[in-house]
Amino acid sequence: MATMRAAVYTTFSGPIIVQEVPKPTAPVGGLLLRVKACGVCRSDYHGWKGLDSDIVTHGLPFTPGHELSGVVVKLGLGTTKFQVGDRVAVPFILSCGSCRQCARNRPTICEAQGQPGFTMPGGFAEFVAVPRADRNVSLMPPKVSFLQAAALGCRLTTAYRAVMQQGRLQSGETVGVFGCGGLGLSAVMIALAAGDNVRVLAVDTSEEACNKALELGAWHAFNAKEGDEYIRARVAEVTGGFGADLTLDTAGFAATCENAVWCTRRGGRPWEPKSLAEVSDEKPEQYTVCL
Repeated sequence: MATMRAAVYTTFSGPIIVQEVPKPTAPVGGLLLRVKACGVCRSDYHGWKGLDSDIVTHGLPFTPGHELSGVVVKLGLGTTKFQVGDRVAVPFILSCGSCRQCARNRPTICEAQGQPGFTMPGGFAEFVAVPRADRNVSLMPPKVSFLQAAALGCRLTTAYRAVMQQGRLQSGETVGVFGCGGLGLSAVMIALAAGDNVRVLAVDTSEEACNKALELGAWHAFNAKEGDEYIRARVAEVTGGFGADLTLDTAGFAATCENAVWCTRRGGRPWEPKSLAEVSDEKPEQYTVCL
């Protein structure tokens, strides 16, 4: 079959319509994936609004979607690590393996990265052509569902980098997570899984999100609708007046960034995801990363 169904927009901020489009082929060094699940991220919204330069450069019409998993249906020339029928998860950053950042083991800021749903058509389609497969694509364990795997390549990897690589979480520390959507809840889970006696403080304007954070194991959850002073006072109260060792702004709003900084203890570590590329490898302790 030469065509497939895909969700396409032809103008920024315009309607997204499922239509028949040409079916892609497996690229050299890559594979053709039958998509089984694809998440929705706020970055997809930004791209649809015309705020992502990669999509602007690619041009319209365009198919979004960068949190995907599926089944390999065809291998490109030179791909050796996979077989037709393999269940795989695809990260949203497809690193090149040869640039300066990849050589420093920092593939998430690869200088020549490709991104499904940004630099190339994405996962809101029946099939996706995935380049650089041997380097980037991962086999899924049998017990992991396609839905679960679709959450791994963007929100969970971003949260891992925040908590473990940039945040340098240590056992016994207190972590404040400001914003408990997909990224924030991923940070809650990673923090609790990664360190002994780690205590997580969750903050969100949604009671449902706060309850979910508690269900996952958060120490306390505070409703941000109560106001900035309430949040800052409650964090100070439960931490004995010191504040959290590590705070994460996982929402990207002025209020979440400001409260994250306010609630960080003296000498603590605030973090905000959009500024990762600005942090030095050599002396990270000299930087406060926020909006």
